[in-house]
Amino acid sequence: MKIGTVIGNVWATRKEEGLKGLKFLFVQLEDPCGNPVDTPLIAADRIGAGVGDRVMITEGSSSRFVIADKDLPIDAVVIGIVDSIDIEGR
Repeated sequence: MKIGTVIGNVWATRKEEGLKGLKFLFVQLEDPCGNPVDTPLIAADRIGAGVGDRVMITEGSSSRFVIADKDLPIDAVVIGIVDSIDIEGR
C-alpha cells in the first residue's frame, strides 16, 4: 500500500465494460512526511475520495479484484481515505 494526495479527476465517457461505474483520480504519491515521490498515477475509486483527500492506494495484481468475482483491467485502486498519520518520534 502507498499514500498519496488526490490532485485531479480523470473523465472517461467511453471505457472498458467492466470499468463502468468507477471514478478515476490522479494521485500524487508521497513519502510519510507528505513530500511528493514519483510521478502522479491514475487510480480507480469506489469509495468517494475527492481532490485534496489523502488516500491509501494499492497497485498491481491485487487492485484488479476490487469488485468480487471480476478481474478488472486496472493497475491502482483507492482503498481508503486517510484521517491522520502518526509516525513515532516525529
